[in-house]
Amino acid sequence: MTLRPRKNFEVVEAKGFEAKGSAASAPPLDGPRLSASADDRMGPLRAIGWLFAFGLLSGGLLLGALLYRFLTPAEAPAAVTEELVRGEAMVAAIRDLARLETASFHMERVIDLQQRQRTLFGLMESTDAILLVAAAEVEAGVDLTEMRDGDVVVDLEARTAVITLPPPQIFSARLDNERTYVHTRRTDTLAARSEQLETRARREAERSLREAAIAAGILERARDNARASVTTLVRALGYDRVEVRFADHHPTRDERIGPAPPP
Repeated sequence: MTLRPRKNFEVVEAKGFEAKGSAASAPPLDGPRLSASADDRMGPLRAIGWLFAFGLLSGGLLLGALLYRFLTPAEAPAAVTEELVRGEAMVAAIRDLARLETASFHMERVIDLQQRQRTLFGLMESTDAILLVAAAEVEAGVDLTEMRDGDVVVDLEARTAVITLPPPQIFSARLDNERTYVHTRRTDTLAARSEQLETRARREAERSLREAAIAAGILERARDNARASVTTLVRALGYDRVEVRFADHHPTRDERIGPAPPP
C-alpha cells in the first residue's frame, strides 16, 4: 500500500451532455475530479497583505502625530481665576504684652513624615508619606510683665541701680509660609490618604525648630542682648552704675555692681 498526501478536492458529478446535432450522450465520468482550493492558495497572501496594510496605517498615524506635535504652535496656558471668600473676623481674646524681644533665629529643616498602614488583613504594608521643607522664625526675649516689686532697686545718692529681669524664653516659633512648602506627597495604592498628615508635619516642624534654636544658643543670646539693652537705657536716665540680673541666676557674695563707665 502506498500512502499519498491528503489533498482537498471537490467532487464534480458527471452529467450527461448532448452533442450538437446528435442524440447520443457522453459516457459518465469514472470517478471524482480532484482540484486545489483557491482559498487555501490565497490564505497566506491575504495575511501578509493585512499585516502590510496595518503597518502602513500605524506608521502614517505616528508620522501624523509627530508632525502635528512639532508644527502646531504651543497653546497659551489656560486662564486661572481664583475666588476668595472671607468670613467675618471677631476678637476672641485680648492680652496686654510688655515683651522685650532681643534675639531672632531663622531656622530651616526637612521633615520626612511617613504613616505606615497594614492592609489585606495585615499581609501588606503601605505608606502615606510627606516631605516638607520647613523654615521658621524663632524669637526669644524677656517678658517684662513678670517683674515683681523689688526687682528694681536704685540708690539715688550713689547713683546705682540693680534690676532683676525674668529669665529669657521663647516667644514664638512660627513657620514662614513663603519658604515652607511640600516637596513630595506620596500615597501608595493600597494606603488611605490622610488629610491631616501635612498639619502634623507642620506641627512637628515648629516643635523641632524650636528645640534646634534652643540648642543653637538663642536663650543665651537673648539674655546677653537684654542685659545690654536695659543697661544702656538705665544709664541714659543718669545712673552711673547699673547691674542687670536674672531671676533664674543667684549672684554670689563676690559679685558687685560693675564700675561706672568712663566719662
